[in-house]
Amino acid sequence: MAKLQKSIDKRNALIKATIELVNNNGFHAAPMSKIAKMAQVSPATIYLYFENKQDLVNKAYIKVKAEYTKYAFATYNEELSVEKGFECIWKRIADFKFKESENAMFLAQCDNTPMIDEPSRQEGIKHLQPLLDLWERGKKEEILKPVSNYVLYAYTISPLSFLMMADKSEGFQLDEKHLEVAYQAAWDGIRMNNV
Repeated sequence: MAKLQKSIDKRNALIKATIELVNNNGFHAAPMSKIAKMAQVSPATIYLYFENKQDLVNKAYIKVKAEYTKYAFATYNEELSVEKGFECIWKRIADFKFKESENAMFLAQCDNTPMIDEPSRQEGIKHLQPLLDLWERGKKEEILKPVSNYVLYAYTISPLSFLMMADKSEGFQLDEKHLEVAYQAAWDGIRMNNV
């Protein structure tokens, strides 16, 4: 049992080191040798858990995406109205992005790079299914604009990454009032005008 835990710890250390290096230096400035050194394992150890750097980054992406969506949907109930359900999910996503900023920054970088392969992206999208289902229900009930889910995501979730990065700079301090305004702007941007 101790051997299994040691193996899990090494794998997690490699993923954590990958996230930290990618966040600080970008994908291309995070070589396997640096990842191994930061995780305090030999470079050869990486290949016991991952085929190559691409596999390591993809697996890190899927792991973080699963943690992100587990958090996002923890308090969501399908019985909620579309508006209340969206508010619940959006605010949990915002909370994750600010409490787990290292992981959120990594996901934001992954969303904007070709480094993540298509099967891993599709796996990541599956984790968002409750939100996608809510949006489909909102479109059917004519509560939400009948636009692509990509457009809905771009108008509602992607701005949170921008706000997270702005909060980390010295010129802007995100507080509850700003978050409430951001939520209202997101909701107003996707709801039908007559709702």
